[in-house]
Amino acid sequence: MKIALIGYGKMGRMIEQIALDRGHEIVCKIDVDNPQDFDSPEFASADVAIEFTNPTAAYGNYLKAFEHNVKVVSGSTGWMQTHGKEIERLCTEGGKTLFWASNFSIGVAIFSAVNRYLAKIMNGFPQYDVEMEETHHVHKLDAPSGTAITLAEELISNLDRKENWVKGHQTNADGSEEGSNDAAENEVPIASIRRGEVPGIHSIRYDSEADSITITHDAHSRKGFALGAVLAAEYTKEHSGLLTTSDLFKF
Repeated sequence: MKIALIGYGKMGRMIEQIALDRGHEIVCKIDVDNPQDFDSPEFASADVAIEFTNPTAAYGNYLKAFEHNVKVVSGSTGWMQTHGKEIERLCTEGGKTLFWASNFSIGVAIFSAVNRYLAKIMNGFPQYDVEMEETHHVHKLDAPSGTAITLAEELISNLDRKENWVKGHQTNADGSEEGSNDAAENEVPIASIRRGEVPGIHSIRYDSEADSITITHDAHSRKGFALGAVLAAEYTKEHSGLLTTSDLFKF
């Protein structure tokens, strides 16, 4: 498979190595210093572009790839609120293909399935309230993380007593703090912590007067995310439309 990389930072380099190890070819690498290569024949030859950039660049990158009929796999977060409906329209009506996930880790896919199943059980036990906490490296621009938002939306879909999520207590990269986990009964607060080079930790805690139940996913490195992105690219080459991890992992 021919792969183009959009974003050539730590994640892009790790994706490159895993893709090469799996027998794929990297035909184009685009970063901030060579955006003109979107119009190169090398980019147009790609079966799939794998995009890991930032919330401000992602949407424009998708459109540039779509102009050349290149399918996209992306893990960039923070763009959906503004551009989600337009991307959905392009993929469902416009014939374009985007595989988007807030997190490509196989472990997170399993964790997500456990989260949904546990929420279904806890729907019958209203004495337990629920809150979330996510921790990431100091370079991450958005908070809460896209993965935390996805997990919270799964909670809300399965807990009748919860209707929306809200930002909880925030510990910023500079050590400053703001916000609170105090929330209305129908809200799920998401606390965010930015420290060091943490790849990603997500915890969901159910608490009652009698006891508490906590599930946690703790990423040791970015390798799991990179492997998942390449697996998603392999899947996307053979499929079309708006795709996500529930299409790739059937559980």
